Formats: sequence, structure tokens, C-alpha cells
Amino acid sequence: MIAKRVQMKSLNKSDFSELVKYITDAQSKNERVGLVTVTNCHSDRPDVASTEVLNVQAQNKRAETDKTYHLLVSFRPGEQPDSATLSAIEARLCHGLGYGQHQRISSVHHDTDNLHIHIAINKIHPTRYTIFEPYYDFKTIGKLCEKLEREFGLEPDNHQAQTTGAANRANDMEHHAGVESLLGWIKRECFDQIQNARTWTELHQIMVTNGLALHERGNGLVISAEDGTTVKASSLGRGYAKGKLEARLGRFAPDAKRSADKAEKIYASKPMRSKVDTTELYAQYKNEQQDMIAARALAWRLAREQQQRLVEAAKRGGRFKRAAIKLIKGARLEKKMMYAAVSKTLKADIDKANKAYRKARQEIYQQYRRRAWADWLRTKAMEGDLEALAALRGRHAAQGMKGNTVGGNGGAKSNHPCPGHDSVTKKGTIIYRAGATAVRDDGDRLYVSRGADQGGLATALQMAMARYGDCINVKGSDAFKEQIVQAAAAANLNIRFDDAQLASRHQSLKQPSTDKENGHVQSKPAKRGRSGRGGAGRSRAGTTRAGGARRPGPHRAGGASQPDLGGIGTAPPPASKNRLRRLSELGVVRVTGGSEVLLPGHVSDHLEQQGNAADHPLRRRVPGIEPYTAGDTAAERYIAEREQKRNQGIDIPPHRRYAGRSAGDDAALAYAGMRQVDGYTLALLQRGEEIEVLPVDDATAQRFKRVAIGTAVTVTAQGTIKMKAKGLRR
Repeated sequence: MIAKRVQMKSLNKSDFSELVKYITDAQSKNERVGLVTVTNCHSDRPDVASTEVLNVQAQNKRAETDKTYHLLVSFRPGEQPDSATLSAIEARLCHGLGYGQHQRISSVHHDTDNLHIHIAINKIHPTRYTIFEPYYDFKTIGKLCEKLEREFGLEPDNHQAQTTGAANRANDMEHHAGVESLLGWIKRECFDQIQNARTWTELHQIMVTNGLALHERGNGLVISAEDGTTVKASSLGRGYAKGKLEARLGRFAPDAKRSADKAEKIYASKPMRSKVDTTELYAQYKNEQQDMIAARALAWRLAREQQQRLVEAAKRGGRFKRAAIKLIKGARLEKKMMYAAVSKTLKADIDKANKAYRKARQEIYQQYRRRAWADWLRTKAMEGDLEALAALRGRHAAQGMKGNTVGGNGGAKSNHPCPGHDSVTKKGTIIYRAGATAVRDDGDRLYVSRGADQGGLATALQMAMARYGDCINVKGSDAFKEQIVQAAAAANLNIRFDDAQLASRHQSLKQPSTDKENGHVQSKPAKRGRSGRGGAGRSRAGTTRAGGARRPGPHRAGGASQPDLGGIGTAPPPASKNRLRRLSELGVVRVTGGSEVLLPGHVSDHLEQQGNAADHPLRRRVPGIEPYTAGDTAAERYIAEREQKRNQGIDIPPHRRYAGRSAGDDAALAYAGMRQVDGYTLALLQRGEEIEVLPVDDATAQRFKRVAIGTAVTVTAQGTIKMKAKGLRR
């Protein structure tokens, strides 16, 4: 964990409200702003709290320094502390700096490879109105970070300052912009030679050989390159300030024969060293930047000419009006009032033209804003440029993402970004949003960062199959692996896990659904009833019927009850004996036993017309278990298609199978339409914010064509759909 203060380098003081707008702005990204916390303010809304902070800052009239403290806290890649941990770290840091009672607004950002927190603190006390500036805050922050890392089990970082401020800024520039700095180039190319110089002549010769020049500026020394870039000599270290060098080499002597020698090396602004050749990309970047500068200059010139035309038109109109007033014969006071009105109109027109010009300049600046090399690569990668994406990923050494990841053993089959990505980081990590789940792709593995729900995990698995094939490797916690296996089984994905334990678990989860599709229901042997062997005892699933057969009970959403077929005897009851698997396919039913016939009570009583049971592998329904029909398969396929579109960000309500009901409950729903999938009709029923899908027969579908959307319907325990006017049966 690294925490540092973000200094305000411009002449203007920082604006607390603008800082809050920046840290709470989503910037058209779903995966940027996370937890937003407002502390010590009366309102929990950041915009209202910002106004409250500005009012408090206005009470202090004497403070001349910046009244806002901007603290940035960043975590290692892969570290994803929960909200409680982030809030505790934020509070401990602010209390340790002495801002425990001060107003502050913090925001967690997830749009980079490092989870980080922006904290905007009001340095003015809310009741005393005095300003507080912590003494040597970087030392206090370092000690607090070390303590918090041990307490919360975070990966430790180095919190001791080892380089100068200029060196730190150069490193930051190289990291964020991706372009080599002059200070970094000197340290990598010729710093060892500079250290070994014993005279000013040797030092100047080393500078000339590397295309540099050392000369005085003010009270110090600067090093300049041939392209005009300069850096202070003291930025190389404290021993290279003018006073230190003169104490070691004597009084400074300028180089008198620089033009006679030729440089062996020349510094040029170019991308940092990478595993990918970026020569062509950087040339394209430079050309686009030059074209952008020319287009911006042209747009500014046109805007300025438009402003001048408007101002000149306003002045010309003012002159005409004054000339007309001059020709009017009237009292002096009246003319004076007319002249004043003309002057006021002229001033308003000029102000309007200037305001339009300033607005146009701002729009032009935003449209033709100069991009750093890394930002240009990110923009190209967002547009689908694979070379730019490879250049981003080649800037940093491959460390591999840690945590809950999904990948393949044979490497990536396709590195092309999947559609619907949210953003791309400066390290080339593509961030996707699948519902509430955030998935990150670094080219080697997929990392599920937060909000791992079943739908999002299923989408991540589909992305992994498209990227790595059907053999998937899963790393992470045991809970995450179990979630992955359950998501794969629920989505019925044709996927293989390289881990034997995960593969076995996946097969065990898929087996019940496979048996259900094949028409085989596995159940434990039922216990004997109270009436003795072969008797028809009472069971929980329903009441007994003639011949020992039970009336099928209502389907329970929580799971299927065990079927109770009675004890094993020498003569089974007639209903069991005459249960023929292919009865519905026969033209004539003939029972050889004269004393045993099929009674009307043996036919399912939930049908609209009494007749043979449905043509499914079991002749008679097992109590507590609903038969899985082709209509159910069509419903599952439709639900999967709608959920996939919803996970991609399309505004679609959640869809699921009709959840059923308990006996005695009216289950009031609203009719939401009909759909045809694979030749089967599906009724859409709205329950709150969700859409429940229920397969219906053709007769019900014909009746529903006359029903308006939003009509209240009722589903009974037997699956019958009814309205107030008349009943509609499934």
C-alpha cells in the first residue's frame, strides 16, 4: 500500500468542489467509481457536502495557502480489500494526519490495475475555522502505512524516501506517459561516467559525448539536451548541486570547445523500452499529434475571426444608432438616455461575443486535447487496435494477475478483445462488466475482481472458452472455485476443468440435470407405511388414493420430496401394475386381468380434459417431482439468451423460470406478453421487477392473444392461469 499527498503545482489554489467532481465522476465507465464516503458533513450527498465545505473554507479569511488536502492511497495489483477495510484504512490515515475532525469526501476507484482511494480533506476546521498543515506529513504517512499493512495483512511497500523529488516526478512521468524522461535517460546511459569525472574538463567531455551540455543558470547548474530539454544537475543527487561539485572539482569552468566535438549519443523523446517494436506506432502517434495541433490552431483562428466579426458588427450597429440619435431633434436629456441605452446594448453584445468565444475555445481544447503516448495507446486499444494493445502490455514485465483467476493451459487462442469492454488500463488490462461482476483480462488470464454473482461468472467462463478453448484452469480460493463450478453447471456449459477435483465436482452437479433430461429419477427407497407391508399409508407429499396411489402434491421450489410408493409386496396395487411406459403411444389399451382395470381416478386430475397422461418416460408423475418437457428446455434457452443480453448492459429486467407457489397462495402476477421459442409458446408473467417464464399450450396461447399487457392474472397450485373475467388454463 502506498499513500501520498497530491500537491497543487499551479498558481491557482485547488477548488474543493472541482476535486470532488473529478473523484466522483464515472467518466462514462461502469467500473470506475466504487464506494463514496462523506465524513463530518451534515449531508451524505457529495455535491451538497462540497457546498458545505466551501462555506466553511470561506470563514477563514487569513489563510493564504491551499485550503484543500488531496490524499491518494493505492494498493498492489490483485489486492481487493472489502468496503469495511477500505473505510477503516481511510479513517486511520486521516486521524493519524490530524484531520479526524475535519470534513472530507473519499471515493474508491476501480478503473486502473491498482485499486486506489482519493480523499479530499478540508484543511479548515469546521468549528474553529483554523487551518491545519501537518508537519513532515510524508514521514507520518509512511509510518501509518507500515502499521496498516501489518494489521490488515497487505503486501508491504517501501515507505522510506530514497530519491529526490525531481527523480520521483520523472519516474511518475515515465510510468504514466510511457515516454523516456531526460533525467531517466541520463541515469541509464551515462550516470556512471559522470560519477567517475575528476575535473570539469572530463565532466564537460562526458556531457558532449552524450549530446548534453552543462552550464550555469541562476545560482545553480542545469543539464540540457540538443532538443532543448533541461534538468537541474542536483536532480541527479545531492552530490551534484553546484556547491557540492565546486567543493570536489574546484570553481566552475564552462566548456569553451563544445562545437568541435561530435556526440556519440543523443537524447530523444521516445517510448520506454518494450518487448514490442513500437517504431511505426510512435511515428503514427507523432503524425496524429502534429495534425491535431494544426487542426486546433485552425479551429482557434476560425473562432477568433468569428468573435472579431461579431464585435465589429456590434460596434458598427452602435455607430449607426449614435448617428441616428444625433439627427433626432429633441431635448438633451432624452438624447443622453438614448445614448446610454445604445452603450449598454453595445457592451452586452460584446460580452456575448466574448463569452461565445471562450466557450468555443474550451470546446476546441477538449476536442483537440493533446494525449500522452500511453493515453493514445489506450484510446487505440479501446477502438480495437491489437498492435496498440500489445504495446501497452509490452511496457511492463509480465507478473501475472493474482487472486481469483480463470485461464487456459495451452495459451490464448485469440487475443482479440471481446465486445462490450468497459475500459482499458495503461498496462493493457481490459475491464469488462458482466452484470455486477467485474472481469479483467491481461492477455494471459481472466481475473474476477469483485461482485462475483452466478450470471457474471457464467459470462466470464464463456469469455474464457472463447479465449482459451474448452479446457479451463481455475486459480483462487476454494469458495471461488466452487462458485465457478456451480456457474458452469447452471449455465450447462460444455467445459472441462484441468483440475481433477473440480472436474469431478462439475460432473456431480451436471448429473441430476442429465438424469432429469433422460427421464430417470434417482431416489432413495421409501420407508414402509404404517398400514403394513404393501399398505397405503399417509405421506407428506399428499393424501392417499384408491389402490394405494397418491395424489401428486404441489411442486416445491426448495427441492423435490422423496416419492413414497409403499412397501414391497407380492401383489402390487393396480395403479403400479398397470403403469405402462408407452401407454400413450398405443392405439388400444387392453388389460388381460379381468378383475383389474384402469379407473378414472388413475388419470391425472390437473388436466382440463380427463385422458391419458403426458408422453414422458414415466407413465405416472412421481409426487414432488415435475416432469422436464421440451417446453421447459425452450424456456431455459430463452431465459439464458435474455440474461446474456442483460449482462452486456442492455436494459432488460431479470428473467427466470416460474418459481411456483405454495398451496393456498394466490400468486397474483401481471401478464407481460408471449414468446415463441423452438416451436413452443412461453407466457411472460411479471412479478415485481422480474419476468417469470411459463410454458403454455396452444389453446391458452390463442386466448392470451386477446389479453392486454399488464392484465392481472393468477396461477393456481396446479399450474392453471386464470383471470377475473374467465379462466385461462395452461
